[in-house]
Amino acid sequence: MTTSIIKRIIGAALIIQLLAVVSSCKDYLNIDEYFDDEFNIDSAFSNARNIEAYMWGAAEMFPDESQTVRLGFTPGPMATDEGFNGLTGGGSNNVYYGMDFATGRITSDFFGDSSPNLNQWGRYYKIIRKCNTILQNLDTPRDLSTEARLRVEGYTRFIRAYAYYNILVDYGPPILLGDEVVNTNEPIEYYDRTRATYDEAMNYTCEEFEKAAKLLPPEVSLLDFGRPTQGAAYALIARLRLIHASPLFNGGPVASSYFGNWKRKTDDQYYVSQQYDDSRWAVAAAAARRVMDLGRYRLYTVPKDDSTPELPDGVTSDPSFYSEYPNGATGIDHFKSYSDIFTGEAVAAINTELIWGRNTNYLNTTINQGAFPPSLGGWGRFCVTQKVVDAYLMDDGRTKEQAASDGYYSETGFTSEPRNFSGYPLNSGVYNMYANREMRFYASVGFNEAVWQALSSTSINNYTAKYYYQDADGRGGVNASSPNYPITGYVIKKYNHPMDGISGTGSRFVNKAYSIIRYAEILLSYAEALNNLQGSHTVTLGEKQYTMSRNTEEIKSAFNQVRYRAGLPGLSSAQLGNTAEIQKQIERERMVEFLWENRRFYDVRRWGIYEQTEREPIRGMNPDGATKESYYQRVIPGSSSFLTRTVDKKLIWVPIPRAELRRLPSLDQNPGY
Repeated sequence: MTTSIIKRIIGAALIIQLLAVVSSCKDYLNIDEYFDDEFNIDSAFSNARNIEAYMWGAAEMFPDESQTVRLGFTPGPMATDEGFNGLTGGGSNNVYYGMDFATGRITSDFFGDSSPNLNQWGRYYKIIRKCNTILQNLDTPRDLSTEARLRVEGYTRFIRAYAYYNILVDYGPPILLGDEVVNTNEPIEYYDRTRATYDEAMNYTCEEFEKAAKLLPPEVSLLDFGRPTQGAAYALIARLRLIHASPLFNGGPVASSYFGNWKRKTDDQYYVSQQYDDSRWAVAAAAARRVMDLGRYRLYTVPKDDSTPELPDGVTSDPSFYSEYPNGATGIDHFKSYSDIFTGEAVAAINTELIWGRNTNYLNTTINQGAFPPSLGGWGRFCVTQKVVDAYLMDDGRTKEQAASDGYYSETGFTSEPRNFSGYPLNSGVYNMYANREMRFYASVGFNEAVWQALSSTSINNYTAKYYYQDADGRGGVNASSPNYPITGYVIKKYNHPMDGISGTGSRFVNKAYSIIRYAEILLSYAEALNNLQGSHTVTLGEKQYTMSRNTEEIKSAFNQVRYRAGLPGLSSAQLGNTAEIQKQIERERMVEFLWENRRFYDVRRWGIYEQTEREPIRGMNPDGATKESYYQRVIPGSSSFLTRTVDKKLIWVPIPRAELRRLPSLDQNPGY
């Protein structure tokens, strides 16, 4: 949300208290503070420049979306089965709040010094109140032209909708304030509000994004990268509508299991509908189709060159596999086409796959720092799990189980020849489990004896990380101090550019951007929504109607684009005829494609498989193995964080802090807290 331009004008900041974030009813909303050292609240709306500064000040209050792990504002990857960290933390010293979430330490009283960043409820309402204040004062600045007024209104509506979006996905149904600017010094009864139902909140938030989209620009300049566009609003609607259609929120046994007894105490209304509505899938499909029809976005690709590995021979499951991309997988470099999005090699501001993103240092100062081997100055402890490794397909599209039948996949022995493809060096002597895998595996996962190039350093580069017990970067190693070693044997390497270096002469990081939502998600969401449709429905979005039904050609076209970009065959005819099989493929694809992009936490919940996936023990290689024979064994590492991992229905959402409930008697807590 923040750009360099925004930062220059962010000096304007009004300190205001909002609904449910106050200590007493009399100072419930203190709106008379100065919005900077020079201007009071009246000055904020005295001219066009000030009102825009005030608006971007509201935007500045959002947390950095890339901040998903250390001091994260969201449970993030470490609250799921895709990420882990050997630093167990606990108490006021813990900074990995997703770990607290996964181990069940989060309660409605458990914020304070322990996990303060997970308590964003009050911050989002401050943003909402700022936006409502702007909308109430749009006619105040005399020098605000009609064009500028509409621009400010569009951005303000987007910012407000995005605040509600964040509440909705992390806390569940919010209190909806509409355009109201809540007064100060009113009786306590005035401030007591109820939460909306999930349907009411979903519809309101999407409607606000719709209103914003009509006023937002279709694209922004390079200097304004990070500001939302019309496409960003439409894409977030598509994400929300898919969540709304999914089993957790769309009636049926999953919704009943989680929310069948959760009703609003003021009127006995179900917070989450218990009636299945097939048309929601049609709305989700239409919302994704609308983004596709804009014609502004496509998957990022890099043309094939001499370093690009050839596609494997003999693939027969997909007759189009050897056709030119996007109708097949030929003609592009599959490693670079995926990796460059995240490493900074692709220029984010002109990358047509990034529907909305932001420049950020967090990917280097935290994510890369946490993954880099200790010998190179990193922490070596931001782990991915064995489940993630097992989810990657072989380069011919088969699962590891299918490929094991003819020896193409093996968990015995080691490679005998080095490889170098697309600029990625792979040593000889690498465990056979890591051979012949799809390109996204090599672009995303750092494994034992993988090379960290660190080419910006002239003194420490092309380094092979070794995680064996008492080896340089392993447990008890000469460079790794507890807990600075990968407890699962794997780290996230997705955001590592070949030039990135921490230590050594000339070492530096390549600048990076975080993708808040990208086009690959729209394609997979479209395929999923179509696949789950049971009937035909006509949907109106804006001024256009869409008629949606389960169309296998459309499913194949959307899904296969993502697979082909990865160098994999698309769906087979047998798979296309089976709704459950396609859903299984989509679930696998989303886990791999969006690894550590903060989608897994929300996906397993909306699918209703959270308890199933999280009950599986976290596994990895054996960090106590000092030799190849002892290290390459699947184990549940001996860490209290692994052994006490908690699965509980209440962990669908973050709890509303108990202190807020005490101030608002009609405010219901999330179920289970």
